[in-house]
Amino acid sequence: MQLTALIIFVLTYVGIIFTRLPGINVDRPSAAFFGAVAMIVFGILDLGEAVRAIDYNTIALLLGMMIIISTLQIDGFFSLIARKTLAWSRTPQRLLVIITFVTGIASAFLVNDAVVLLFTPVIIAICRTSRLNPVPYLIAEILASNTGSAMTITGNPQNMLIGITSGIDYAIFFYKLLPVSLLGMGLIVGMVRWFYRKQFRSGTVITVEENHFHYQMNSMKFSVPIFLGVVVLFFLGKIIGLSIPVIALVGASLILIFGKVRPSEVIKNVDWVLLLFFASLFIVVEGAVKAGLMDAFIHRPVLSSDLTGIVKLHGLSLFMSQIVSNVPYTVMMLPVLKPLSGDILWLTLASASTLAGNATIIGAMANLIVIESAEKEKVTIRFWEFFKIGLVVTLLSFVISVAVLWIWL
Repeated sequence: MQLTALIIFVLTYVGIIFTRLPGINVDRPSAAFFGAVAMIVFGILDLGEAVRAIDYNTIALLLGMMIIISTLQIDGFFSLIARKTLAWSRTPQRLLVIITFVTGIASAFLVNDAVVLLFTPVIIAICRTSRLNPVPYLIAEILASNTGSAMTITGNPQNMLIGITSGIDYAIFFYKLLPVSLLGMGLIVGMVRWFYRKQFRSGTVITVEENHFHYQMNSMKFSVPIFLGVVVLFFLGKIIGLSIPVIALVGASLILIFGKVRPSEVIKNVDWVLLLFFASLFIVVEGAVKAGLMDAFIHRPVLSSDLTGIVKLHGLSLFMSQIVSNVPYTVMMLPVLKPLSGDILWLTLASASTLAGNATIIGAMANLIVIESAEKEKVTIRFWEFFKIGLVVTLLSFVISVAVLWIWL
């Protein structure tokens, strides 16, 4: 059984690593789904065990946030944010600062993948109108979306996994990782200005045209207050006795009932493939745990809740996030960290796995979304151009992360 489970586990993660194998129509969700089904077919898990392996709290949180964000997206809330903030931009330097901090803070509460999907075309349009090279701003957007999303449980999928599994309070999570994100965003501004210093010496005046933004204020009168209420309740969850997934589902149900967007249109925009991907990964990893493939890590912990453990986990996250990306890596780490006491390693995993996504183009899903969206607009961000600044920002932000987490020990 152990050998069979090992083969299935390896094949699943090979499919995840390479996204598409030559001659075979395989992508990340289908590879994970194949692995989950194989774990059942070959008797590693029975159907009941596979169903119980799925963390429905995480699935519920993802579903709730997807419905809320889908509604806000259709209403044009992201366009409204872009218009209000970019209207303050008058110079290339100010535009960089605004893009970095608005993207980072929005990513903390709206899930970074959705933020960059909506912001990228707007940034490109503004740069073209002002005759600026959009690449530095898009790189800043990518780096900021990952860095900013690290500060909350709802900032990205891996943080949702960590927050639900660890049981860390939303407010405590935010309080302890807020310095990492804010200092990291300041670092991004400095590094982008340094790497593209010639561009930022220009006296270009930024122009923002109204026709780049489309939104429905009548609909947002309902959807935005519900979203803001959900964020407030996330911080008060422990006091009022509601879990984060329940709060997200309550918000999703209210926004479907009172919002002006047709519910069928909202539900159609939910990323059901991502939910399947998560459910399948839970089953694959549970099969590996049951077969004893991870006993060496679970029963003889190699990580300790001290400075050494924090540094080790940052190094492991940097390496693994480039190979399998941060979400599959995080799912794999959940059973390893569960036996350990305290919150510090959970917070370390959240910070390190998210910041590690900035090292290369393939480190995080948000990176790929920006790259693909930019390609559609005939803007190319090359691997090495991104890697030079991405690696520097990642290593320096790791120093910030380790220092902040060391203070919380």
